[in-house]
Amino acid sequence: MNLRKILVPLGIAVLVFAAYRTYGMQGIITVSGGLVMWALLHYTRLMNVMQKARHSPIGYVGSAVMLNAKLKPGVNLMHVMAMTRALGEHLSAEGQEPEVYRWTDGTKSHVTCEFVNGRLARWELVRPAPQEDAAPAQSAAPAGES
Repeated sequence: MNLRKILVPLGIAVLVFAAYRTYGMQGIITVSGGLVMWALLHYTRLMNVMQKARHSPIGYVGSAVMLNAKLKPGVNLMHVMAMTRALGEHLSAEGQEPEVYRWTDGTKSHVTCEFVNGRLARWELVRPAPQEDAAPAQSAAPAGES
């Protein structure tokens, strides 16, 4: 069970009640203003991340290796989108847990991330095997006439 769904509304209710008991209606107005400001800051951040992501193709990242190095367990999808500046390619079925997203770079390396309850649980970096030269190595000294 996600305790944030319980603790955040409970904390807000306690804060409003304490403000009313201490300052009356002025306390409620002040706390309400602070909560609206908090909501607007989160909304603004979400809109900035989405505006930056709209300029990149879905599932694209500049460097999958750098993304892999920057990822930390417990961050939310919006934080990962802010790092990649792109929406991830959604691989899991709609509404299924865990949610799986993939970001691929120009070298076909990709990072596959699993989000459980909206938080990054695990990720995997896959790099393609280096391609070997198809042309066989030729000898340096050609056969010459004597």
